[in-house]
Amino acid sequence: MPEDINIKKGLRPLSKLYGWGVNLRNKSFDKGTLKSEQFPVPVISIGNLAVGGTGKTPHTEYLIRLLSKKYKVAVLSRGYKRKTAGFHLANAQSTAQAIGDEPFQMFRKFPEATVAVDSNRRRGIKRLLELPVNQRPEVILLDDAYQHRYVTPSLSILLTRCQRLFSSDALLPAGRLREPAANSQRANIVICTKCDEELSKEDAQALAKQIPVTPQQQLYFTGFHYKGLLPVFPESTSVKKENLEHLQKEGYSMLIVAGLAHPEDMIAYLQNYTENLQTLIFSDHHDFSKKNIALIAAKYAAIKHEKKLIITSEKDAMRLIDSPSVPEALKPAFYYLPIRVVFCTDQEELFIQQIENHVTNFKGNRSLA
Repeated sequence: MPEDINIKKGLRPLSKLYGWGVNLRNKSFDKGTLKSEQFPVPVISIGNLAVGGTGKTPHTEYLIRLLSKKYKVAVLSRGYKRKTAGFHLANAQSTAQAIGDEPFQMFRKFPEATVAVDSNRRRGIKRLLELPVNQRPEVILLDDAYQHRYVTPSLSILLTRCQRLFSSDALLPAGRLREPAANSQRANIVICTKCDEELSKEDAQALAKQIPVTPQQQLYFTGFHYKGLLPVFPESTSVKKENLEHLQKEGYSMLIVAGLAHPEDMIAYLQNYTENLQTLIFSDHHDFSKKNIALIAAKYAAIKHEKKLIITSEKDAMRLIDSPSVPEALKPAFYYLPIRVVFCTDQEELFIQQIENHVTNFKGNRSLA
């Protein structure tokens, strides 16, 4: 349920100035002064109004699983905090440092999909459509692109975290919105994310009353389902998957290491499986330094218990696997917690039908149906 949102009232004058700039930019696109381009394949944008933490990557992964059964799918991201520039097509030599942690995560998980990064999405799409015919995507997913208006998506999905709905938030820097809540009307689909898996229809209706949607928009509710723990360094351990119920029964201690916008969800979940849980929290997309790794090792060593693990998020794991600073002796202790999107209140089939109908009926894909 929604949390008490801390709006920094003293910063509202700055938010007004920020909003003036955002509105001027959006009006320039609406009037055609700034040009937005459409493309001959379905381009599905997944984004949000707020800064970070709504679950864009898990929802993008859901769409990859759904659409790659029938179509050649490409994911285009800006590659946040990568150490390269321009267009980069993920390949066997790619790392989280080269393409960003979330694109690298998707590249590793979905070999059937094409993953690319480019801060200029229009250029990135053109490069993807120039690929050889056998690699050319039939559907392109734009990760975190709601504000990237130089591309007109064929379908726009807007995410809002149920604990902090965009309708109750304020513009930066007083709140966490990148643009005014009224701009949610650009979306075709609005998804209220990070809901309880057992969200009742009554609670969903209460949330729906707080989320302004137009008659043309469809509102969905999703949550996250956590799976068993997987080793960050599988070559360093014979245990390829850890069951949390088993760890709880054996009385394991856990050290959570996370660089997430909202690590509290992961912490709350793992608290159910241990009586000794400690945390080391870093900023979102944190690049673990040698000093950070030493701190993790020291805190882990200080846990006076024979049975213990270091647990991180899947996104954090992508940055750790190539780190030369992780000692070999510590690698078997590192596990990550994968998550998958689940739909609440029996909405999944409706969502699947809406996505499939959009892609199938798109002009360029009718012959592929």
